[in-house]
Amino acid sequence: MTWIYLAVGAGVAGLAGLAVLAVAGARVAVAARTLNREIAEAKAQLEPRRARLAARGDETTPPAAYDRG
Repeated sequence: MTWIYLAVGAGVAGLAGLAVLAVAGARVAVAARTLNREIAEAKAQLEPRRARLAARGDETTPPAAYDRG
């Protein structure tokens, strides 16, 4: 009879462990989705500035005398 109790206890403990892992996995998935959204927002804010700087051609562009291209 003790073996039955031990088997049931181990089964319940296993299910509880799976439930804890499922909750943790769900939290990680939500955090990853939130991070992805924040990265997309930051990229949307920075892209126009990056394009403007790239089109400006300031001191990062070499003078024509040094232009080997």
